[in-house]
Amino acid sequence: MKKIIVALFSVLFLGMMINCSSTQVKNPHIQRQWMLVSLEGFSKDDLIKNKAEINLTAKSENGKIRGSAYMGCNRMFFTSEFKNNGKMKISGLGSTMMACQNMNLENSFQKKFEKMNNYSVEGHFLTMSDDNGNAMKFVAADWD
Repeated sequence: MKKIIVALFSVLFLGMMINCSSTQVKNPHIQRQWMLVSLEGFSKDDLIKNKAEINLTAKSENGKIRGSAYMGCNRMFFTSEFKNNGKMKISGLGSTMMACQNMNLENSFQKKFEKMNNYSVEGHFLTMSDDNGNAMKFVAADWD
């Protein structure tokens, strides 16, 4: 009987240790990798070809998430803040400075991204918008 109890507690303890994670995700609906699927002036095929994405998987610190983005050429980095009321703020947008043959997507994304101040998550989709009606839509990379 004693061996059974020790074995049971060992299995439970091992299960708890395996399920523990050093990175705590406060908002799993936001803190994901997102693939860009809609941006004015670009087809979905253009976005897929350029592997357009933002990555919000970093640990949240003081309500802010350090993020990165890629639109086919340079790596971009930024700080994001998502509020419970659907408001958001993007700040500190910067990037590497490689010159690529076609930077239209990257330039357009950079101009619009920092102006995004509203967001909504519906299912596996993240939509960001500004007060002027500009929007960009993302799908979670891990949704399938």
